[in-house]
Amino acid sequence: MARTHIDTDVLIIGAGGAGMAAALSAAEAGARVLLVDRSLIGRGGATVMAQMTVAVALGEEQPDSVAAHFADTMAAGRGLCDARLAAIVCQDGPAAIRRLDAWHVGWARHQDGRIRQAHAPGHDRPRCVYVDFLATGPAVSRTLRAQVQRQGNAIRRIGDLFVTDLVVNEGKAAGAVGFSLADGRPVSIAAPAVIIATGGLTRLYRRNSASANMGGDGYALALRAGAELLDMEFVQFFPIGHLAPRMIGMDPIMWDPFRYKLGGRLLNGQGREFLDEYGMPEDGRYVVTRDKATYVILKEVAAGRGSPSGGAWLSFRHVPEADLRAAFGPVIDRLAANGIDLTKNDIEVSPIAHYHMGGIRVTPELETRIDNLFAAGEAVGGSNGANRLSGNAITEALVFGHRAGQIAAERASGGAAWPEAAAQSRLDLVTAGTGQQTENPAALIVELQALMADRVGPFRTGPALQLALAGIDGLRTRLGDIPSGHPGSYDQSRLDWFDLRNMLLVAEAVTLAALSRTESRGAHQREDHPGLDEAWTLNQNLALDGNRLHLTRIAVPATAPELAA
Repeated sequence: MARTHIDTDVLIIGAGGAGMAAALSAAEAGARVLLVDRSLIGRGGATVMAQMTVAVALGEEQPDSVAAHFADTMAAGRGLCDARLAAIVCQDGPAAIRRLDAWHVGWARHQDGRIRQAHAPGHDRPRCVYVDFLATGPAVSRTLRAQVQRQGNAIRRIGDLFVTDLVVNEGKAAGAVGFSLADGRPVSIAAPAVIIATGGLTRLYRRNSASANMGGDGYALALRAGAELLDMEFVQFFPIGHLAPRMIGMDPIMWDPFRYKLGGRLLNGQGREFLDEYGMPEDGRYVVTRDKATYVILKEVAAGRGSPSGGAWLSFRHVPEADLRAAFGPVIDRLAANGIDLTKNDIEVSPIAHYHMGGIRVTPELETRIDNLFAAGEAVGGSNGANRLSGNAITEALVFGHRAGQIAAERASGGAAWPEAAAQSRLDLVTAGTGQQTENPAALIVELQALMADRVGPFRTGPALQLALAGIDGLRTRLGDIPSGHPGSYDQSRLDWFDLRNMLLVAEAVTLAALSRTESRGAHQREDHPGLDEAWTLNQNLALDGNRLHLTRIAVPATAPELAA
């Protein structure tokens, strides 16, 4: 099948919030932009699924400052945040929110016109803006998508394109190769600047809140291109993901805003509130950070005090019905359609893989150690340290996307020749096929998800992590080196093969980093090494050395610009 070749200035891989923000910024700077995604443009990734709030120091609810937001971000990160990156998120966040406001995203407002800001866990004051508590992410995605469409030919958009590998020539990004899902046709893209905006890795886990394309593609692309990953052990588990009763057509993480807005009570299987027994009294308010809440829920389950389905009860029965309807609005009717009456029924919740704090190691310019290769959004590691502050995810996507797009456009001027020789081996894999299938890649993905959930979940031990590494190696052997079948139209088995190729590399990176870090900090909890160890106030760096991952420990960057108090 003939190859399709495309030339552009800036290639952006991933068309979620960060990718669209990067595309708009690069186009504004005058670059020819190609925005590609394995899904539909602007309708995949994490931003479109985010329901809740966006943290930013606007100071419209009460006086606030960038410095105060930065302090809360650093505290949540448990000493491992790259202060330079965290400062950029907090400093540039207000402008990003104002930009969306000018594009009529629809931030919730008081009657006097001030933007409403909610008080989320980990913040010292109300700081989180929202459209409404169940539609903020879709509204942000819709607004960015409309702006991208208004750019016309300045931003070329291609969906259903799976990028398999980046192309690097003489230490500089030169483009990428992949294939069209629609017909299996190989595709090569020449681009002197490339931005990875593919999101996180939570599809690695059996229970997750991610879209189907969040299997760590960007991390694998970066590693194979020669870039580094940072702090891959820190996977954030959302503590109160919906568990039971069965709920159709609603997001499993929907309970968070209502819990901290209404003071929903967490009860163990005996019907008793238990957070205060772990030194975390709530006094009717939701103030416990996600890593701590995950810890105590799973501890209760392990002690035999879990709910019938293996989680905890979340109860709103103490809240007057009028207050429930005022807070939930039409969601009350959707819950009723699922057989849930919050005035009479508690629901069961348990931790669910939700976000990844680690990621691609970048400079404050969002550039990797490969010249002109950038990252944005959740693909970036460092700004969140060991635990992300609630509400910072969309802020980070907008800020890093805008910054990466701007700098990539500057670097792309002058263009670069397509290095056919450097790309050939990667193209060979895209067009290869065995014509037979001895293993079902989809079944292997399910095995990997179970392995990661059981061995590399919220609580870890050395022996379990060793078993996970052995299991990952075994799955890699079963997968083989050549994709099954031949290129064709929407061949799901072939797509699963390439997915698993990425997922196994990223799963190994997470597991290796978790095995190395012999302490408990933030979202990384070692049952055999309880407690935070100050000697471990270090970042962990991963790179590919041939076909093997090489891990080193590096000092946490300490410098940050002065922030407004």
